[in-house]
Amino acid sequence: MVIPRLLSRSLIPLLLLPMAIACREPVAQTETDRQLAVSDTPSLNVVATFLPMYWFTRAVTGDTAQVQVLIPPGSDVHEYQARPADVQAIATANILVKNGLGLEEFLENTITNANNPNLQEINASAGIQPLEDNTPVVKAVDNNHEDEHEHGDGNPHVWLDPVLAQQQVTTIRDGLIAADPANKSIYEANAAAYLQQLQQLDEEFRQTLSQYPNCTFITFHDAYPYIANRYNLQQVAVVSVPDASLSPQDLQKTVQAVQEYQAKALFSEPDVENRVLKTLATDLNLPLYEIDSLESGPLDPQYYLTAMRGNLETIVKACR
Repeated sequence: MVIPRLLSRSLIPLLLLPMAIACREPVAQTETDRQLAVSDTPSLNVVATFLPMYWFTRAVTGDTAQVQVLIPPGSDVHEYQARPADVQAIATANILVKNGLGLEEFLENTITNANNPNLQEINASAGIQPLEDNTPVVKAVDNNHEDEHEHGDGNPHVWLDPVLAQQQVTTIRDGLIAADPANKSIYEANAAAYLQQLQQLDEEFRQTLSQYPNCTFITFHDAYPYIANRYNLQQVAVVSVPDASLSPQDLQKTVQAVQEYQAKALFSEPDVENRVLKTLATDLNLPLYEIDSLESGPLDPQYYLTAMRGNLETIVKACR
């Protein structure tokens, strides 16, 4: 994510939830890729909006379709502005895979400009009931600036829940089969293999986090209510802090507000370098850990599993 935007928007709705915590180059082939079922000739040109949608789509297609990711990994999906290359990619695509739930705000105009009447869209979150953005937000600074980003359709970060990730993969599989029935058996085989891995991931989360019921944490990005809701954790607050330093008065106000929630830890994100967060953690006498919203990383679909297991380790450290 683009760090200044991450920290300047309503980064952390402190959610009181009872059960809460491109790259256009080809993907390097891994051992997992080589085991995927493939057809002789790719028949579909598929565009996925951002990295998790790419991973899930690529896991299902294998080499049967050409898949590219629209938003470069590490970019802020919420604030992304389409480029001419994105319009061209959609103009020549057969299928567009998106997360939905209002996340890809740039898409509507981009699709219109692409003028591709044959484009088929797969909304990976179709049928998923989103959680509402009702986590309390502690603002470090009083200002008249309206919250930089609000999720009008509910919280869109469903890919961070391994169970909902399975639903997204299934929806993508079904959409691909509808568009390309000739390769149905390939899509079904690849999806079944990946879904089995996601089911194992869910079981690891369940067994491990059952030892830490109702563990509370505070985050600076409103991305983790689904994982908290699934595994009986509590994302108790989202703290919105500026990129620059806080005045002593602002810092004290924030410390007092956050102390109300008695959280076990603060969660930042990889590559977020902000002295305000470190100062806040020090003043609260709370450890600061990194948790990954999975919007950056390599193109290998297996990275989703690796990064989520890393998140599990982080949560355990925080909840002990």
